[in-house]
Amino acid sequence: MVRNDDLRKDQTSMGIIDAQSVPNANSSEEKGYDGGKKISGIKRHIVTDTLGLPHAILVTTANVTDREGALEMLSLNLSNFTIVEKFMVDGGYTGENFAKAVKKLTGAEVEVVKRSEMHKFVVLPVRWIVERSFGWIDNARRLWKNCERTLHNSLQMVIVAFISILLKRF
Repeated sequence: MVRNDDLRKDQTSMGIIDAQSVPNANSSEEKGYDGGKKISGIKRHIVTDTLGLPHAILVTTANVTDREGALEMLSLNLSNFTIVEKFMVDGGYTGENFAKAVKKLTGAEVEVVKRSEMHKFVVLPVRWIVERSFGWIDNARRLWKNCERTLHNSLQMVIVAFISILLKRF
């Protein structure tokens, strides 16, 4: 039998990191090019818990790599990760240097969840939670594309979208 205390501990001791490249509208001033996704725009970096709720958000130009953005986001929000024991990440975050840097910053381990080598769609364990969070904010009218002039305004719109989601849920 699983107790509620055990569930809460599991939910708070794990973070899920991911990034999403978003194309820019014509009005945007700051942009970069993500060669992997072939998108000129911005990149939203996010850390969620197992419920999909954000614990850190960072918006950068799209030319910033996932690893660089994640490390910057973690360093700016260290107080949010005091009890996190493990971060789940996708294949874009592989590498010893990234895992060591995260361990040094937060004291948490990094677990890379890779896709299967077969070319079939497979739901990756726990990773779908952060993808669902990106889906939630994509439903916000101004976030399907980056319509803001500055990165700071883009970040604020993502925060407003998550506040709206929380208000609707609770």
